[in-house]
Amino acid sequence: MTVEGEGRGARLGPMQPVLDPNPQNGQKKLLLVFGTMLAIGAVIGVIATIISP
Repeated sequence: MTVEGEGRGARLGPMQPVLDPNPQNGQKKLLLVFGTMLAIGAVIGVIATIISP
C-alpha cells in the first residue's frame, strides 16, 4: 500500500526568521511588554516555589 505523494516532501523554500531582526518602534514596544510579562510571571513562580513548604 502506498500513500499518494510519498517521497516528495514539502517544498517550503528558504526559511524566514520568526522575529524581525530590526523591528519597527511599535513592534519593539510590544516585544518589550510581552517579555516583561513573561519575566514577571517567571519571577513570581520562582518566589512561590521557594516560599512553599
